[in-house]
Amino acid sequence: MTQSDFFLSNSININDYDYCLTPDKIAKFPLDNRDDSKLLLYDGQNISETVFNQIHSIIPDNSLLVFNNSKVINARLHFFKKTGAKIEIFCLEPYFPLNIEEAFQQKSYVEWVCMVGNVKKWKDDELTATIKINCTNTTIYAKITQYLEENVVVMFSWDNPLVSFAEILNIFGKTPIPPYLERKEVASDNERYQTVYSKFRGSTASPTAGLHFTESLLNKLSEKGIKKVELTLHVGAGTFKPVKNELITEHKMHAERFTVSFDALSQIIEHSGPIIAVGTTSVRTLESLYISGNKLINNEDFRNIKQWDSLKYEPNKSFREIFEFLMKYMKKNNLEIFESVTSLMIVPGFKFNVINGIITNFHQPRSTLLLLIAAFVGNDWKKIYNYAINNEFRFLSYGDSSFISSVKLIVNRK
Repeated sequence: MTQSDFFLSNSININDYDYCLTPDKIAKFPLDNRDDSKLLLYDGQNISETVFNQIHSIIPDNSLLVFNNSKVINARLHFFKKTGAKIEIFCLEPYFPLNIEEAFQQKSYVEWVCMVGNVKKWKDDELTATIKINCTNTTIYAKITQYLEENVVVMFSWDNPLVSFAEILNIFGKTPIPPYLERKEVASDNERYQTVYSKFRGSTASPTAGLHFTESLLNKLSEKGIKKVELTLHVGAGTFKPVKNELITEHKMHAERFTVSFDALSQIIEHSGPIIAVGTTSVRTLESLYISGNKLINNEDFRNIKQWDSLKYEPNKSFREIFEFLMKYMKKNNLEIFESVTSLMIVPGFKFNVINGIITNFHQPRSTLLLLIAAFVGNDWKKIYNYAINNEFRFLSYGDSSFISSVKLIVNRK
C-alpha cells in the first residue's frame, strides 16, 4: 500500500485534534524579556521543562538550526467612509507587480490581494486617507478592482511620487497581531511581533517560534558551535485559518511564498548532524524543498507545491540527493535564489525527510499547525499539550515554547 493509498483510506478527522484552550491560557502580551519564556522539552519519551534562555545547553552538539528570516509588514490599514463606517483592509500579498520587493518600491500605484472587513459596506466607493510623510501630506486612495473567491484585489494609489508603498505601510499600516489576542495593537507590538533576525519583509503573521531568541542567546549558540542557516517563507494570514471541515481531505490549505539561497542549500547538504527547524514555517519550507526537487526530477511544475503533493513521492531518495539536484539546476541556470510557492499540508502520516527536531510555540486546537506537530510526535501531542496546560504554560503567538526532538537531549531530569 502506498503512502497515498494509506492516507486516503484513513482520512483524518479534525475532531481528534481538539483540546480545551481557555482564554486565560492565551498570552495577550509578550514577557518583558524574550528568552524568559518557559521551554517544554520532549525527546520522544520524556517531558520536562526549563527556561528558553538555557536552550543553548540543551540543543545537541553539531546541530544546525534553520531560521525563517521573514519580516512582518504593517499589513492592516484602516479607512473610513464619508458615513463614518470603518473599513479595515488587510494586505495579504502583491497582485501587481507580483514580485514583493517591486511592489514595495512602487511610487504611484500597486494592487494587492486583501481581506476586507465590512466589505459589503464598501461597495464601489473609492476610499481616501491623508497622512503626513516626511512633513508632506500624502493622500492615499483605495478601490476594489476584482472580487476573488474569498478575498478581493485592491488598487492603492497616492499623490506623492516621492513616496513608496513600503513607506505608506510603515506609517499608515498597523502591526497585524493575531485576531485571537482580542485586543488592539500597541506600540511595543511593532518590535515584539518581529524576530530579532528578521530581514526580508513580506509576512502578515510572525514566525512566532523565533520570537524567543535574543542576540545574546544567538551568540551563545554560536560559541557552542551550533550552526545556523536562514531561509525565507512569507507567513500569510491563512496560518490562522480554522479547519472547518471534519475530514482533513476537504480542507483547502493556504499558499505561501518561500525562497532559499544556493549557499543555504549548500550548508544544509554539508551538515552531518541533527537539523532543527525553528518554527513550523521552517519545517514547511524544508519539506517543500524536498518535494520541489522530486517534481523537478520528474519534469513537473516544481515551483508550485500543491496541498497533497507529498503523497505522490515515496521517500526513496535522501534529502541531500534531492537538494544537490536542486543546486545543479540553480548552477546551470545562474540562480542564486530558489523561489517557489507552497500549499503543502503536513498531517499525521506524513514522512519527514529533512528535520530531526522542531522549536515551536503551542498552537490552537483544530488547527493545521497542531496537525503538523501531531505528524511529528504522533499521539504524544496530547501528552505534551496536557503537560503544558497543567503546568501553567502560556499559549499561542506570544506564549511559551517547546523543543520536540527525535534526537537525545541534554536534560537535567527532576
